[in-house]
Amino acid sequence: MTQSGSRAELRRTLGLGDAVLIGLGSMIGAGVFAALAPAARAAGSGLLLGLALAALVAYCNAMSSARLAALYPASGGTYVYGRERLCVFWGYLAGWSFVVGKTASCAAMALTVGAYVWPAQAHAVAVAAVVALTAVNYGGLQKSAWLTRAIVAVVLAVLASVVAVCLGSGASDEGRLDVGASGGVGGVLTAAGLLFFAFAGYARIATLGEEVRDPARTIPRAIPLALGITLVVYACVTVAVLSVLGSGGLGRAGAPLADAVRAAGVPGLVPVVRVGAAVAALGSLLALILGVSRTTLAMARDRHLPGALAAVHPRFQVPHRAELTVGAVVAVLAATVDVRGAIGFSSFGVLAYYAVANASAWTLDPAPAKRLLPAVGLLGCVVLAFALPRTSVIVGAGVLAVGALAYGVRRRRAGGARQP
Repeated sequence: MTQSGSRAELRRTLGLGDAVLIGLGSMIGAGVFAALAPAARAAGSGLLLGLALAALVAYCNAMSSARLAALYPASGGTYVYGRERLCVFWGYLAGWSFVVGKTASCAAMALTVGAYVWPAQAHAVAVAAVVALTAVNYGGLQKSAWLTRAIVAVVLAVLASVVAVCLGSGASDEGRLDVGASGGVGGVLTAAGLLFFAFAGYARIATLGEEVRDPARTIPRAIPLALGITLVVYACVTVAVLSVLGSGGLGRAGAPLADAVRAAGVPGLVPVVRVGAAVAALGSLLALILGVSRTTLAMARDRHLPGALAAVHPRFQVPHRAELTVGAVVAVLAATVDVRGAIGFSSFGVLAYYAVANASAWTLDPAPAKRLLPAVGLLGCVVLAFALPRTSVIVGAGVLAVGALAYGVRRRRAGGARQP
């Protein structure tokens, strides 16, 4: 195992407020502008139940991640926890699912920015966004944190406007909020799996553990704070949009928040919502590049990825080669393919990632009370992963199988030698 004394360390610059903001920037992103419609199609009147279930699983995962991050405040998140608490293979598989799935998500977020900013040149705008945010990250984590503050402020202002307009309009009807299960239990579970993806950004705080000041105290406070604020925001937005569109209208909406303000009689707010969606996608992209590059750094340190990617810039104290490599791969994807409709496996990968986190947290304390949340989180991750649409499950499982095969080939070539 690579010892901290034999490698370049990242600089600890993030306080509690910065960590919470990075978590908010990761979670309150483009997902809230788009995830509500497919979730409503799946759950019908059970949409709010799906949101509550997603929040419960996210809370269990968040608390498991917080406990682990306090013990292992290093870059890599669940890759490190699985390696240290379970075995090298489970840590590797968590890191693989995160890096591959989130790289596709990066490209999707970049294309989302392009679609909102300049639809006719979406690919060019997407590449420009990736280049710009990679440059921001290269300049140091504090610059990324400052940009995240601005992005979060804009997105929260837009979402507050949507809530106020919808709930204050004559089109709002509380009767549309009746909680049922018209989509059945399976529909509620599918909706929860789709909505969970929008909560999953709190992992970004843990993957940046090596850059947080006093991580044993800061990370366990930052993760639940960021998740709690996000849940309140999502609940308010969901209730407001449902009150205007109803679950049927929401399920048919192409741009749910824009359609809601239009139905509320304020079409002039639609351009503002579009700007908010573009800014939110930028925030998600910024946080995703940060998280993927740090997990890449951790895997490179253990030689699961090329060792050159473990380099830390002597001046900026960032994993500059990992960041440039991730940025280059995402830019190529954003320039050449449209992955927005083909990243369902990312949700599967995220749930697999957190399943490993919960299994790791299970080993921390044998007391039944301490194992309850990890057990609920692990069960929730497995159930929601296999409740996703069939294509997402098949592709997601295939991606994990490819990762496992690559690990096996590498071990065989090494002659079965003990891995670092």
